[in-house]
Amino acid sequence: MVDKIRFQQHIQQLQPTLRQQSIARPNVSTSKQSFSQELEKATSSQQLKISKHASVRLNERDIHIDEKQWQRITEKVFEARSKGVNDSLVLTDQAALIVSAKNATVITAMDRNEAKDQLFTNIDGTIVLT
Repeated sequence: MVDKIRFQQHIQQLQPTLRQQSIARPNVSTSKQSFSQELEKATSSQQLKISKHASVRLNERDIHIDEKQWQRITEKVFEARSKGVNDSLVLTDQAALIVSAKNATVITAMDRNEAKDQLFTNIDGTIVLT
């Protein structure tokens, strides 16, 4: 009989604790919505950075890429990244760019004539834009 009373006391002590935990749980739909909003923010501001080295090369080699072409390059780099590409060679009519898709950064640049007889290593994707 004493064991039965002790057992009932333990059950009574546990029940309020369980209720408190269920009340304190975060609303799952709110968490998912916040994650969705953060994901949307992160993916909507997709821009390529240009490393200092690449910036110097673009200036030295007099390579000019207009805003529309940069937008196409950016879109394709992020598409390649979504398919698992980490480092890519981007070929345009006038330039060859090595881009870290993983870091969304242009690493280096050369004009197409200079790139003719080059061997490109450590890339796992190529983007050809005309």
